[in-house]
Amino acid sequence: MASFSKYDVRRGLSALRWPLFWTRAGMYAEMLWRAIWPLATVVLLILAVLMLGLQDSVLVEVVWVGAVVAVLAVLATLFYAIKRFTTPSRAAAFVRLDETLPGRPIQALMDTQAVGDMDAASTAVWRAHQARMAERAATAQAVPADLRIARRDPYALRYVAALLFGVALIFGSILRIGSVADMTPGAGDGLAAGPVWEGWAESPRYTGRPTIYLNDIADGTLDVPAGSLITLRLYGEVGALSVTETVSGRASDPATVSNPEQDFTVINSGDIVIAGPGGRTWTIAVIPDNAPTVAVLDDPESDALGEMSLPFAATDDYGVEAGEARFVLDLPMVDRRHGLTIAPDSRPEIAVALPMPIAGDRSDFEEVLIEDFSEHPWANLPVRVVLNALDASEQQAESEPRQIILPGRRFFDPLAAAVIEQRRDLLWSKGNAKRISQIMRAVAHLPDDVFRKEVDQLRMRRIFKRLETLASYGLTDEQQTQIARDMWDFALGLEEGDLSGALERLRQAQERLNQAMRDGASQAEIEELMRDLRRATEDYMQQLSRQAQQENQEGQDGQQQNSQNQMQMNQDDLQRMMDRIQELMEQGRMAEAEQALQELQEMLENMRVTQGEGGEGGQSPGEQAMEGLAETLREQQGLSDQAFRDLQEQFNPGAQAGQSQGNEGSNGGQGQGEQHDQGGTGQGEQSEGQQGGEGEQQGEGQGQGQESLADRQQALRDELNRQQGNLPGAGTPEGDAARDALDRAGRAMDNAEDALRQDDFAGAIDNQSQAMEALRESMRSLGEAMQQEAQGGEQGQGTSESDRRADARDPLGRDPGSNGSVGTEEGLLQGEDVYRRARDLLDEIRRRSGDGERPDVELEYLKRLLDRF
Repeated sequence: MASFSKYDVRRGLSALRWPLFWTRAGMYAEMLWRAIWPLATVVLLILAVLMLGLQDSVLVEVVWVGAVVAVLAVLATLFYAIKRFTTPSRAAAFVRLDETLPGRPIQALMDTQAVGDMDAASTAVWRAHQARMAERAATAQAVPADLRIARRDPYALRYVAALLFGVALIFGSILRIGSVADMTPGAGDGLAAGPVWEGWAESPRYTGRPTIYLNDIADGTLDVPAGSLITLRLYGEVGALSVTETVSGRASDPATVSNPEQDFTVINSGDIVIAGPGGRTWTIAVIPDNAPTVAVLDDPESDALGEMSLPFAATDDYGVEAGEARFVLDLPMVDRRHGLTIAPDSRPEIAVALPMPIAGDRSDFEEVLIEDFSEHPWANLPVRVVLNALDASEQQAESEPRQIILPGRRFFDPLAAAVIEQRRDLLWSKGNAKRISQIMRAVAHLPDDVFRKEVDQLRMRRIFKRLETLASYGLTDEQQTQIARDMWDFALGLEEGDLSGALERLRQAQERLNQAMRDGASQAEIEELMRDLRRATEDYMQQLSRQAQQENQEGQDGQQQNSQNQMQMNQDDLQRMMDRIQELMEQGRMAEAEQALQELQEMLENMRVTQGEGGEGGQSPGEQAMEGLAETLREQQGLSDQAFRDLQEQFNPGAQAGQSQGNEGSNGGQGQGEQHDQGGTGQGEQSEGQQGGEGEQQGEGQGQGQESLADRQQALRDELNRQQGNLPGAGTPEGDAARDALDRAGRAMDNAEDALRQDDFAGAIDNQSQAMEALRESMRSLGEAMQQEAQGGEQGQGTSESDRRADARDPLGRDPGSNGSVGTEEGLLQGEDVYRRARDLLDEIRRRSGDGERPDVELEYLKRLLDRF
């Protein structure tokens, strides 16, 4: 390596001239910013306040106080800047630049050899070291300035000042700073020769129009919306400028035309004149704010459940804010007969809010008011409806009164319709209470001809007895409302039904449809009743299928010989008949539709299931378990029926025998058509016989009979324990679900037994209902397990097994599973009908979930179905 001299050192340092310059400049910027940032913050804040013109909207005294504070702040921050600022030295710049290089080469170039300078070898090593350091120093780059001062400004005041200054640049004016000079002593002399003014026209917020700066508007016509606020500020000698206007409607007062601050609202067209030096004259043309309009588009429509749909339209130049529909009883149009002859009780008008568009333009829209007034006293009576609309300026508009019949649910069951009519009369006037009780007593005089179930008779008797008792002391509004609610629930139960027999449900659906055709029901009501008839028909066909399967398994003789004389129909035939009936009703041919409906009813009641070639020689464990559970369910149903009769006897001693004799005569011909879903009637009759015999043997009241009923419940619980131990399908999800359901059934039976021993028949009936529901759920899960097992076995049996199952089809052409349940979904609800059936099922689930008298377990199950689908 060549020798490295002192000249080379100086040359190496001179190469750092520009990096050193820029590094030192950055250090200057750092020191200056750290010293003056408080001063810059204060200055920006002062400029922002002045440019926004805040000094013009406060008192002069406040401006002076603010000026003093601002001057003190500037002086304090200026002193802080002078004290904190120091000039960075060249040596400090060398040190900062050297710190960025490895090995501190700049310091090495500036050092001298302290030891061994007389030794040639040592001197050569030193010069070689300096040569390497010079090479490193040649790569030096300027060090950027560090302007971060977050630690010195923890509240970010500098950013607040910068933000306000930016807002002032956009929305303010630098010319407004000069207005401060007008507030100084002696400034009035300067303004006397040239007074100034400022003005703004602020449109109402709901119009969406911007504020107008009047200083930028030349003389001429100015269009502003009605309700705009005019703000004028006059500066200079009082009287040099004056304002006259004819747009606010206020009286002109010579004493106020020269006020420095003037505000008024534009309500009509006119002129605004600013007289004096630099004055202006505008002709104000008011943009009117029209009142909204609202109108009913058509008569209301209602669905099968009485929900009203009322179409309406509303318009406004700036948009409708809200609306309301008011319904008032049209008393002159009411048919004042029967319970309506008496003067009605005072009742307020119905007021409901109109639906508004959630998003979009409200200046012109059409909507539909959907409400259910079925439980209101004015349901199905003439009313006048008036719609009201409100805009943002609080202008209101009303539609023309329209006479309509307030839609409400219609009841087609004769007894339910009678109860609803008496409910209407009760809500019409409390004075109808005595008349209503007499009519209800007359209806209940021959219960066997009116009521389908004894519990309905008891509920009706309880209602009118309570009405008579309360009416004797004077009905209050709360009592009137509660009794009306009970009557509504009672009528709803009669109309929709809670029947256990498939045939009885079918008969009720047919009766309601016939009544609807005779009463001229709407198309929506006809469609809903037709859906009910389809569902009832399907349930009845399934019951027939179960009976046929049971007869096949029992191997009854003689059925196969008579199969030629028995009727067989498939799903397509049934569907075509139902479609034909609906088509006739849609065409208005009600007489033909009623005749076709009667023929369908007779055919279904007389239909018999075709017998197959015979059942199998033996039963599988699953089939045996299914039959055992079905028998347990029938016995539990019989116990529940007997508990209900004991409850009836407890509240009405001596009535049971008479009613039993009457029912025996009137219902003797119904046969198996009124069996419960699981065939519980047969067991129930057996239970009646047993209880009758036990009652004759007891002869000492009900104590021993109740103990016998509890013992039977305990025996049934023991039988369930035995069946639970032999239940197949362990380890499968369906089998585990069946076992869980049996556990719940067992607990419910235990609770029912305890309630029976304590003479709590109502509690026992509730627990027995829970047990029956759990048994049904267990049977469904067990059937699914058997179905899975059967499908797995069919895959290895070839065509012979499928041929054998094809011979045992039900009247609808479906393959039955074990114990009469449908074993496959093949061929069911194919094509477009699947969507209709899905809607029907969902409607039925919603209807049942709204029935508060169903067991809690069933309601929770229905709620889970609705949440899922």
